[in-house]
Amino acid sequence: MKIGELASRTGCSVETLRYYEREGILPEPARSAGNYRLYGEVHAERVDFIRHCRALDMTLDEVRTLLGLHDHPEQPCDEANALIEEHLEHVALRIDQLQRLEHQLLALRQRCAGHGTTAECGILQELAQPVKDRAVAEPHVPGTHDVRN
Repeated sequence: MKIGELASRTGCSVETLRYYEREGILPEPARSAGNYRLYGEVHAERVDFIRHCRALDMTLDEVRTLLGLHDHPEQPCDEANALIEEHLEHVALRIDQLQRLEHQLLALRQRCAGHGTTAECGILQELAQPVKDRAVAEPHVPGTHDVRN
């Protein structure tokens, strides 16, 4: 199947498939006489595996590790278990950060009754103030680990 067919079948964009190839997590496919990529069932299964990992918010490095383990079924699974344990710790940290963010946003929302002009808006007035609390100044809660995806 050509790349467009693989994209349709897996729900993955063509650009993402090419990215996965460049990153080495999707094996390079055979080429047709016209130099079109020709994918097989193995590629579709691998993309499904990758997408499942990504749906669990795993980084490409984590996906790469799990694919390596998947490709060598004779290895013990303790590394996979350790990776999931570490990922769970990261998820717990993100949940804590998001809960703190929610509290900050709820407090901010209470500063404005939703009536009057923007000059009177408590939300805008508060946002114009310098940040005093270090917890408020934390960077935006990342969507994944600090490792680049």
